[in-house]
This record gives sequence, structure tokens and C-alpha cells, in this order.
Amino acid sequence: MSPPSAWYSGITRYQWLVLAIASLGWIFDVFEGQVLLSSEKQMLADLLPADTSEGTRDYYKYLALAAFLAGGALGGVVFGAVADRIGRARTMIVTILMYSLFTCLTAFAKSWWQVVVLRFLVALGVGGEWAVASAMVAEVFPPRARAWSGAIFHGSSTFGAYLAIAAGQFVVPRFGWQWAFLVGAAPALLTLWIRWGLREPEQWLQARSQSKQPAFAAGQLLALFEPGIAGRTLVGFSLAVIGLATYWGVHVNGKEMALRRARVLVEQRAGLSAAAPQTEREALWQAHAAELKRPEMWGMLLAVTGGGFGLFSFGPICERWGRRPAFTLFHIGGLVMAVLLLQTYQRWNDAVFGVLLFVFGFWTLGMHAGYAIYFPELYPTRLRSLGAGFCFNFARITTAVMLVVNGKLREANVPLETAASLLSLLFLAGVVIVWFGPETKGTALPT
Repeated sequence: MSPPSAWYSGITRYQWLVLAIASLGWIFDVFEGQVLLSSEKQMLADLLPADTSEGTRDYYKYLALAAFLAGGALGGVVFGAVADRIGRARTMIVTILMYSLFTCLTAFAKSWWQVVVLRFLVALGVGGEWAVASAMVAEVFPPRARAWSGAIFHGSSTFGAYLAIAAGQFVVPRFGWQWAFLVGAAPALLTLWIRWGLREPEQWLQARSQSKQPAFAAGQLLALFEPGIAGRTLVGFSLAVIGLATYWGVHVNGKEMALRRARVLVEQRAGLSAAAPQTEREALWQAHAAELKRPEMWGMLLAVTGGGFGLFSFGPICERWGRRPAFTLFHIGGLVMAVLLLQTYQRWNDAVFGVLLFVFGFWTLGMHAGYAIYFPELYPTRLRSLGAGFCFNFARITTAVMLVVNGKLREANVPLETAASLLSLLFLAGVVIVWFGPETKGTALPT
């Protein structure tokens, strides 16, 4: 009996092209989302009154993040439905142009409320692009390569986060936060490559010729809750709610621990008393803003790199053991590492903390690659882009509400570590929910 061939054996040049273009679109998606996190302290300092407290600034930051999540939810549903009707390639062009334009316009914002509105508009394109690209990758690659190609597609987000970190480290301090957003116009050039290089998947063309699409967008959305499909939609949506809520409420806050450690060192060097008022602490942090920017970006880099390894690892793990066992493993790992890091981050030396932050990133982010693998496998061709987009992006609505609540807790000075640790318990719900979905390892895509 001959040994099984490698997953990439027989993959054509065109299939690699689809993966490359989809991944580049997702890289820039993530950059457009993450660039706010790498520049928000400078933006807030410019756009809010100087005497605004840290808790209130966090509240405004969470409003912008909530607007981004809400926009992504709407964009994923609207453009997912559009892609199922007019095609993947044409819809991808529209979504990339949309998020490029509005990210660029953010550079000209004069108030924080303008940033909030523009974040919503950017996210319309970001949510739509993911829905289209994930469906296209799943339809172009054969079953034995879907897990690997899906993990590569979603794992490419790591490079988008690296671009955002680089902007925060090198562009923002030297040229101002506005230039970091002006760079957001660059992805528009990718649409020329899409227009020249991509064609519609055969499965989509066949479904269109057989008139399998519902007549109206509302009919498409209702079709996600038909008998035999509704259960899959609920499982996918619930997994995404857990993943996105823990990303914004646990993973992002875990990266913040590196900055908090650095602030303590600055306070100790300055001889600041533990009983010093918060306003005095914030004035000291502002005076050392340039010094504190490096550990802030270093913390992001460690967590993002660990998360990247987790994303790329999820594909081979779920191809070997199955989709449901892989989700279970990563949810358990995410809970353990979140509680460990958030509750003990001040106890360790720099080397041990760095390792913990890397491993924390691996387990709290890695399951997100499963959404690009698993969600397109749940739906027939006529609903694939909409279904995947609905599950992954509409879950952002729930997460947006959580962010506003989280912002209010921060405004009330509830410790960040406490709020994030409690939220990490959501990983336990993910362990249970995934077993209500089908195991799709090795199966053909539904037609």
C-alpha cells in the first residue's frame, strides 16, 4: 500500500493563485482592523480632551471597536449574500475597495465620533471580504487540502497584524497616527490583480446555471434556518460568538499585560507611591509615552506570533484528528492559558512572561482558523458565502454589545485582569457547543 501523498500534491498553479489573493485580502483586512489598536493611544490623546481619564479613554476605544464589530456583522451578511448571487471575484473587488477607502479617510478625522463612524464603514468591507474569500478557497481546493488551505488563508492574518505593529512602532511615533491610516489605501491595488487573475469557481457557476439561489436577499438569509441547515447555522454562529468575544475581551487584553508591567517599572523608578492618585499615574505614563511604546508593541508582537503559530497549526491538527476534537483542544488550552497569564503576569521575570504570552496567543487565537475551514463546509454552494459570513461576522453584533459593557466596567475602574479572566470562561461553552455540529473531515462540500 503506497503512503498517502502530501496535501499539496497535485495542487494547480491557479489554486495557489486563489489562495495567495484571498490571503492578501485577509492580511489587509486584519491590518485595517488592528491599526487602530497600534495607534489608539496617540489618536485618543489628539482627539479627546487632555484631562480625560484612562477609564473614559478605554470606554471610547471600546465604542470604536464595537462599531467595527457591528459593521463587520452587517458586511458579512450583505456581501456574503451578494457573492452567492453575482460571484466571488466581483464581490471581493467591491469589499477591498470599500475598506481601503474608509481606512484612508480615517486619517482626516477631527473627532473621535468620526473615527467611530469610519470604523463601522471600514468593517463593512472587512466582514464582506472574509465571507467571500473563505468560501472561494473552500470551493477551489480538494477535500484533502481544505483544512490546510483554510488554515493558511486565515493564518495569513498574522502578517496583517505584523504590518499594524510595524505601523505602530515606526510610523506613528515619527509621522503621526494619520500616516498609519493613509497606508490603508494601498490594498486597493490588489483589486487589479483580482480582476485579471480570478475566475468564478465551477461549483458556483454550476449552482447559478441550475438557479439554486433564492430570488431575494431576505430569502437567502431565511434559507440559513431551513430544516437540516438551521442546526449548523446555530453551531457555527455560537462558535464564532465565543471566538470573537474571547478575542476582543481576552486575547487583546492579554497583550496589554506587557504594557502594564512596563508601567509598574516606570512608577518604581520615579518613586511613585502605591497610594498615588490615578491622575498622577496617568501623567507619569504620558511623560514616558515614547519609552512605553516599545513594550506595548513587543507584547503585541509576542501574542500575535504565538497566535500565528496557533492558526497555522489548527489546519494539520483538525485534518489529523477532526474538526470537533481540534476545536475542543484549543478551547481548553485557551481557558487555561488565559487564567494563568492574567492572574500571574506580574510574578514572572521577563523571559518567563514572554514565553507565557507567546503560548497564550497560540491557544487563544488558533481556533479562529477553524472558522475559515469549518463554516464553508457546513453549507451548500448556494448559501456558502452567506452562511460562512453570517456565522463569523454576524457574531460580531453580540461581541459589540459585550465590548460596550466591558468599556463601562473599565470606566467604573473594574480591574482589566478580573473582567478578562471571567470572560475566558466562555471557552468552556465552546467545548460543549462544537459537539452539536457535524464532523466534516474528509467529506465533499455540500452541493
